Amino acid sequence: MAGKFELFKDKKGEFRFRLKAGNGEIVLSSEGYKDRAGALNGIESVKKNADDIGRFEMKVSANGKHHFVLKAANHQVIGASEMYDSEDACKNGVKSVRASAMGAAVDDQTA
Repeated sequence: MAGKFELFKDKKGEFRFRLKAGNGEIVLSSEGYKDRAGALNGIESVKKNADDIGRFEMKVSANGKHHFVLKAANHQVIGASEMYDSEDACKNGVKSVRASAMGAAVDDQTA
């Protein structure tokens, strides 16, 4: 099963997207966008940048959990992962984004 982007509106009325891997797990979530077009541009940016391993930045939070962000060429964060218990699990999350993003369809839940 292929990955997919879900485009939705949050409780504040902002547009957001999340990338789900083929197993249904959320592997990347976006910030809020004021309009649908901005969120769709964010999805295209994920597709464009996910193939470049150098665009991923892995981090460790104060509580020792691992997470990553995906950045565009201008160094702006496009999306962020959930928290992982280990570095290896975090690396697997990066692999999942890279494998899922390119061919992922968009499930527009805002229409």
